[in-house]
Amino acid sequence: MTRVLRGNIVSAPELGRLDVTEHGYLVLEDDGRIAGVFDRLPERYAAAPCTDYGDALVMQSFADMHLHAPQYPMLGMGMDLPLLDWLNTYAFPTEARFADPDYARRIYRRLASDLITNGTTRVCMFSSLHTEATWILMEELERAGVTGCVGKVNMDRNALPGVLEETTEQSVRETLRWLEGCRFAHVKPILTPRFTPSCTDELMGRLGQIAAERGLCVQSHLSESRPEMAWVRQLHPDCERYWETYDKFGLWKDRTVMAHCVYSDAEERAAMRRSNVLAVHCADSNVNICSGVCPVRQLLREGNWVALGSDIAGGAQLPMYKVVTAAIRASKIRRIMDGEAADFLTVEEAYYLGTTAGHRYFGAGAGFAPGDKLHAIVLDDGDFPESAGPLSVRERFERAVYMAHRHNIIAVWSEGRCVVGGEN
Repeated sequence: MTRVLRGNIVSAPELGRLDVTEHGYLVLEDDGRIAGVFDRLPERYAAAPCTDYGDALVMQSFADMHLHAPQYPMLGMGMDLPLLDWLNTYAFPTEARFADPDYARRIYRRLASDLITNGTTRVCMFSSLHTEATWILMEELERAGVTGCVGKVNMDRNALPGVLEETTEQSVRETLRWLEGCRFAHVKPILTPRFTPSCTDELMGRLGQIAAERGLCVQSHLSESRPEMAWVRQLHPDCERYWETYDKFGLWKDRTVMAHCVYSDAEERAAMRRSNVLAVHCADSNVNICSGVCPVRQLLREGNWVALGSDIAGGAQLPMYKVVTAAIRASKIRRIMDGEAADFLTVEEAYYLGTTAGHRYFGAGAGFAPGDKLHAIVLDDGDFPESAGPLSVRERFERAVYMAHRHNIIAVWSEGRCVVGGEN
C-alpha cells in the first residue's frame, strides 16, 4: 500500500548540501521504497493514507560505521588510558564475558534498543570472538530493526591468555561455523581481523582466502595511534606502511572498512582511494584515548570516502547525533592546530558523513533517493529553548543536531518500516 509522510523533510545528498522541503510530502511505495519528495502532493497519491508529523523534522537516520558491541557495558570507563593499555585493562576482560550466551542476550538486547531509539538504523559492527554471542547480536539487531554488517572478531595473538584468546585453527573453524549460521534478512556478515597485531600471518592469509572465496567484505583498524603503528612495523618489517599488512593477505580491497586513519600518510590515503576503502572517522574515541585528531578535511579534499563511527567504548557516546557534533568539534581543533589550511566541518557536512556517506556502503543513493528503502527519523524539537524569533527549518536542523535527545526522536523508519513510534 502506498503511503505518504508529511513534515519538514531534510536530507544531505552531497557533502555540504542540505535539501529542505518545508511541510513537504515523502511518498513510499508498497514495499517501503521512496517514490519521491514533493512540496505539493501529486494528484496520483491523493487517496493514499497520510501520516502527518505536523511541524516535526523528517530527517535521514544515522549510519554508525564502526563500533564494538561487547564494549557497550564499559561505556565511559578507562578514558584516561592510552589505546594499548586500555585494551588490556578494560576492553579484553569485558569482551571475555560474552562467552556466556545469557549475558550476551541481555546486553545486546539493550544495545539494539539504544541504537534504534537514538536513530541509528545501519551499522558496521565488531562482535567478540564468540560465535554464539555474535549470532545473538545479529538476531537482536534484526529484531530491533537495525540493519547492516556484523563481524565475529578474529584474534590469535596478543590478547589475554586464559581470558580472551583463540588459536589460529579455532579462529578459522569458528569463523566458518559462524558464516554457515548467518541467515538473517537485514544483518549480514563481514570478516573482522581485529587489527594487525592481533592476528598472525597464517590467520590473515586464511581470512583473505575466505574473503575471496565467499565474496565477503572486511573491516578492521588502521593508523590509529603512533605506538600501535610502531608495533605494526616491528611485526611486519617488510611493510613500509600499515595498509600493506592487510593488502598482502588479500584483505585490502573494494569496500574494505578501516576505522580511524588518524596518521594515514599521502601514500596510504592514495591506496585507500585506489581500492575504494572506506575511512571511518571516530572523533570522540580519538580524543578520549589521546590517539590524535584525524585530518578529515584533507581526506575529503583528496577524494577519500569518509563516514563516521561512535567507536564505543573508546568513544563514550552511542547516539550518532553526538558523534556528528564530536566530528565538528574535532575538525575545529584541527583548524586551530593547522591554521587556515584546514577548514572545519560545517553542520551540513558532518551530518552528511553521519548519514549518506555511511548509507552508501549498503547500496543507498544520495539523501532520500527514489528507489531506496526509507531510513529516517522524525524529530520533534518542540521542547527546545524558545528562540528570540522565528527559526528557519535549516536553523532548527542545526539545533536538532546539537541538542537532540532520545525523547525528541518520535519515530524511526528502517528498511521502509516504521520500527519506533508507530504511525500517527
